[in-house]
Amino acid sequence: MLRGERISKHFGGISALTNVDFHVEEGEILGLIGPNGSGKSTLFNVITNLLRPDGGNLFFKGKEITHMKTHEICKLGIARTFQEVRTFKEMTALENVLAGVYFRYRGLAVGKANQIKEAQDLLDSVNLSAKQNALAKDLSLVDQRKLEIARALSLRPSLLLLDEVLAGLIPGEVEQALEMIRRIKEPLALTIFIIEHNIKALTKLCTRIIVLNYGEKITEGSPSEVVKNPSVIQAYLGEKV
Repeated sequence: MLRGERISKHFGGISALTNVDFHVEEGEILGLIGPNGSGKSTLFNVITNLLRPDGGNLFFKGKEITHMKTHEICKLGIARTFQEVRTFKEMTALENVLAGVYFRYRGLAVGKANQIKEAQDLLDSVNLSAKQNALAKDLSLVDQRKLEIARALSLRPSLLLLDEVLAGLIPGEVEQALEMIRRIKEPLALTIFIIEHNIKALTKLCTRIIVLNYGEKITEGSPSEVVKNPSVIQAYLGEKV
């Protein structure tokens, strides 16, 4: 579904990504892990063209998207959340999701009943229907992350990029979030690419995991293979361990 060939990104003399090859298979939940500063969010930013790559090529469903604009990539079927929550803070939860719905329908009259119903159903899918009239800025961090997911889903993506949606959650909330991700995947026919530091959670969720370190891909494989890989252990815990 999505393929990256030798993706590189530099900031001055610092290499954030160096010749990273990756692919995302249709229908899978693919994990992306690595220590802080390893290039994970930079890769998502390059995929969605918030950052232009300095080298390499990206393909989505066979179409090259390397130099496409962000909104064009979005219309092809790629949506995302952000590591730092980016809601429309002065808008209600319902209005946040409606913004995505209206993006899909150029010239749509605001307030159409069927579009409002669609937004309400998406809020319900992430357990936020009771807070649809609350301002985004008044929601808890957990609920703001749910709102970002609902807004991303309003774009009807086939590929959903989730950037640390479990960050800041306590163990019980993590389990609820994992269940929610599983629940929304099948009926919406989603493929999911997820960045996360919680390796234990990813091993429960993903079929395959890619590992970055200092901007380079050091390994990929099944969760059981990755957690036992000496290079991964060294990257996270140090050479002595």
